[in-house]
Amino acid sequence: MKKEIKKIIIVGLSGGIDSAVSAAILKQQGYDVIGVTIKMGNKKTAKLGENTCFGLSEKDNFSLAKKIAKILGIKHYIFDLSSEFEKYVLKYFQKEYLAGRTPNPCVICNQKIKFGYLFDKIIKSGIKFDYFATGHYAQIKYDNQKKRYLLLQGKDQKKDQSYFLYRLSQSQLKKIKFPLGEYTKKQVKKMAKNFGLQELLQKKESQDFVRDGNYGKIIGKKGLKPGKIIDFEGKIIGNHQGLINFTVGQRKGLNIGGLKEPYYVASLNSKRNEVKAGKKEQIFSQEFEIKNSKWVSFRKLEKSIKAKVKIRSGSNFFDCQIQPLKKTFKIKLFQPAFAVAVGQSAVFYQKNEVLGGGIIQK
Repeated sequence: MKKEIKKIIIVGLSGGIDSAVSAAILKQQGYDVIGVTIKMGNKKTAKLGENTCFGLSEKDNFSLAKKIAKILGIKHYIFDLSSEFEKYVLKYFQKEYLAGRTPNPCVICNQKIKFGYLFDKIIKSGIKFDYFATGHYAQIKYDNQKKRYLLLQGKDQKKDQSYFLYRLSQSQLKKIKFPLGEYTKKQVKKMAKNFGLQELLQKKESQDFVRDGNYGKIIGKKGLKPGKIIDFEGKIIGNHQGLINFTVGQRKGLNIGGLKEPYYVASLNSKRNEVKAGKKEQIFSQEFEIKNSKWVSFRKLEKSIKAKVKIRSGSNFFDCQIQPLKKTFKIKLFQPAFAVAVGQSAVFYQKNEVLGGGIIQK
């Protein structure tokens, strides 16, 4: 009888509980599992702060990832993508922020680094694999009628990460598995104990791009040029010490005196080096456009459809209509949304299916 050859699956090990449990589940399912960890920081960028996903604490994650691989009895490799990360994520973030837009580095990192250049480096190294997996809370299913891979929300709505994955292509989705998509975080923690990974229960959650939201070091001195704060009539109501200190929707830190009610950041104008601020009711929008769209559920969108949209990763869902224009899409919200930020991703859903998304403009 011919011996069945195990499918080889590579798991991105970050040193955290989610990726570790993903690897353990896949090994239990009979896959030949190989762990890989990405080195995203180099001597220059790692100094930008410990509270980042690429900072000085990255070495601790390498040690943990190696330890996890040893516990699970799998091979482990580290791939250096620090130059790609600097070029495609850090420089993108700097450029967007200095242009007065609100970037989303995690979306770009997933598309270009974790599920892009990492694939290329693994293939060039000579390691053969059938699939690639991570600890993201999302699901992928193939639709026989559409003949497309669909991206779905994870079962755990609070942990769902489908928003950050909408720019993945069909060729990428075909190779990817998300073992945690059908589980809740509570279930994952329980499984960690059963797999002998209880030590990871004490580790802090995977950190964001910058945990404390202090982007000063990343953007540099260019964003620290003093300027004016104006209201919606163009009247100067205060001064600022640099655009990098502000984000759309922000209330604290404006240091505007003599106002009867709180003012919020409405927009950033990099050409004039101005912060526009206004009353809360002035910061709501009911219409905007998106560019650089990426669709998952279909190849392209040629007619108006109704959907739900997230205007940032932590936002509520808003009912909307997507209307195709010549080069962009107009989005009409059925109720106004607070602090719609140019540069952020708008991601569209129908039920738990990700239709696609794009970058907010206008």
